[in-house]
Amino acid sequence: MTTNADERKVLEAVPTGLFIGGAWRPAENGATTTVEDPATGEVLTEVADASPADGMDALAAAHAAQPGIAALPPRQRSEILYRAYQLLHERVDDLAMLMTLEMGKPLAEAKGEVVYASEFLRWFAEEAVRIDGGYQVAPNGQTRFLTIRQPVGVCVFVTPWNFPLAMGTRKIAPAIAAGCASVIKPAPQTPLTMLAFAQVLADAGLPGGALNVINATDAGAVIEPIIRDGRARKISFTGSTPVGKKLLEQAADKVLRSSLELGGNASFIVLDDADVDAAIEGAMVAKMRNMGEACTAANRFYVQRGVVEEFTAKLAERMGALKVGRGTEEGVNVGPLIDAKGRDKVTDLVADAVANGASIAIGGTAHDGPGYFYPPTVLTDVPADSRLNHEEIFGPVAPITVVDSETEALDAANATEFGLVNYVYTRDLNRALRIAENLESGMIGLNTGLVSNPAAPFGGVKQSGLGREGGNVGIDEFLETKYVAIGFSG
Repeated sequence: MTTNADERKVLEAVPTGLFIGGAWRPAENGATTTVEDPATGEVLTEVADASPADGMDALAAAHAAQPGIAALPPRQRSEILYRAYQLLHERVDDLAMLMTLEMGKPLAEAKGEVVYASEFLRWFAEEAVRIDGGYQVAPNGQTRFLTIRQPVGVCVFVTPWNFPLAMGTRKIAPAIAAGCASVIKPAPQTPLTMLAFAQVLADAGLPGGALNVINATDAGAVIEPIIRDGRARKISFTGSTPVGKKLLEQAADKVLRSSLELGGNASFIVLDDADVDAAIEGAMVAKMRNMGEACTAANRFYVQRGVVEEFTAKLAERMGALKVGRGTEEGVNVGPLIDAKGRDKVTDLVADAVANGASIAIGGTAHDGPGYFYPPTVLTDVPADSRLNHEEIFGPVAPITVVDSETEALDAANATEFGLVNYVYTRDLNRALRIAENLESGMIGLNTGLVSNPAAPFGGVKQSGLGREGGNVGIDEFLETKYVAIGFSG
């Protein structure tokens, strides 16, 4: 167990049970699981480990709460979200510490995530009172059309460990705004942040049962019965493409509306007319945000020959200057990866690239000692068929491949089954628009390394997912449109 007094105080304040029907309770038969500090490998605490029966209790609670949350006036739903937004800011230090302890990211980044997560609450608090409908005259003038937008119903959310608060608020906020009750299963590596957030929503006045939180190590056994039951009407998942496909198959059984934010394989294109210094700044954000453990992380760097030497040297210098350590320590820029499996994958991907001809400009060797650390790494001359160019790295590794033309860069960027985001650096407006229109992805970072924003639609194409989260279309995923034909005699 960690012994730091401040850390223990934060950990001890977090409820560790299941949150079902507005109350905290243990799992069936008292089952628990441990939460680990990835920086030390030590156990932080234990939390309830839900069974399939617990999952069905959570679904029943959400189903019972659905009529009530749907009937709440939009302004009341909005005010609950806004109070939760305020509470996140009041509790930012404790929430950030909690996130750093269970996920590993440096405290400064964790505070940034709390603020980012809170913006989904504020944005959808504003959207809650703007749900509209319509009235129109039929073309023949003999009927009137009335359209009503109503909540889709009970939602099931499955969220990942890399952004344990923001990935939750991105789903929960629009659900509440639309009037939907929900069941959420956070990642077993990082349940504490979501458990703390459930208490925030309860303190903000969310009715019991409108949000139910079930941590479960056997996710498939718990979630599949909920999906196949018939009382849930929507599934929203953020995570890997293979798991997303499996959930989509299950959702087809009851024709659940599905939103899937899946894997990414983002390219980062630097053309010979780019502002190289600006590209370096963007690369540091796109690659190193969250230690590279992000679906939006730059995964493949395609740099035109005329600027590759300068770009590589500057990127290696910046990456090499980053301080690696436990996220609670002063001045740390790069925390640990989430677990041994994640670190081993990064190690294997780098070894494969080097074995096939890539060179290490900086980094490239896992740290000794406790914790799942991997140093910021830059590789050059990475072969096009390297695993690094085809698999999501989820770590602080920047593989650089030289290209000779815009066309070569574009073809390489599109040569993947994924299509979440791509980044492009160029000073030529026509070139920028031409590339942006031809890149096969749901989002483009044009001369910027950051695309995520609660006010913008987030999502991908191809095997990177279905639907959009955020922006003024984000609430649409939680609403059904009902049409009423009205006879009219004039």
